[in-house]
Amino acid sequence: MNILGLWNYWIVIALMMIGLYILIARENLVKKVMGLNIFQVSVIMFWVSIAKVRGGTAPIVPEGGGDVLYSNPLPHVLMLTAIVVGVATTGLGLALIVRIYEAYGSIEEDQIREMDRAEE
Repeated sequence: MNILGLWNYWIVIALMMIGLYILIARENLVKKVMGLNIFQVSVIMFWVSIAKVRGGTAPIVPEGGGDVLYSNPLPHVLMLTAIVVGVATTGLGLALIVRIYEAYGSIEEDQIREMDRAEE
């Protein structure tokens, strides 16, 4: 397999690094949630790309039987579950950000820390 055959892995690595950078470097809580989503999408893309079998078909046994190469459906099903969990996590995170904004009047992490230190 040459370097051009690995393009999907390069995309996954780039998305992982972008998501991780946003998660670490940004102070805005909404941007942190979006960075987490980008990171999650990269992991899902990785799992789906390694689960693909060249020449594989859906795991449905043909009527005549025969020697057929099947793709494993388990990684795809697990990633569907991961997508649902990711949507729920994003919704919960954004709801918490709304509550933080109502309590502190800001969604910038450094401003919230300063307000907490001022109260002590």
